[in-house]
Amino acid sequence: MSQPETRITKQRLAVTQALSEIDDFATAQQLHRWLQDSEKKVSLATVYRLLQSMADDGLLDVLRSGDGEARFRQCVTETHHHHLVCRSCSKTVEVQAPSVERWAARVAAEHDFSEPEHTVEIYGICAECRAKKLA
Repeated sequence: MSQPETRITKQRLAVTQALSEIDDFATAQQLHRWLQDSEKKVSLATVYRLLQSMADDGLLDVLRSGDGEARFRQCVTETHHHHLVCRSCSKTVEVQAPSVERWAARVAAEHDFSEPEHTVEIYGICAECRAKKLA
């Protein structure tokens, strides 16, 4: 069964434009505020719905903060990837991890699961933040 075609609405275009102009991850509330400041009429509920839909379609990266709040940005890499995230400045680097893919497939198979999906974020301190600490 094929996926239903996604409707391209003014609201979806506005959210897509906002994401393209924001370099870092942003929450739905931050994107909504940006849209309001840009005089784009998109409700907060619609922003949440569109972000989730775009994430489900693989168009957005999603990171969850320690309190569970989702932050979104347009994917830089079109293939499955993971993230290194600086705990100090939130700089994020997309990384490929073939060994993680093999591990996930092996663990799933060992427990008789198929079609494993996973998300991996590795948190640390980036070189720039370490240098600032030493200065």
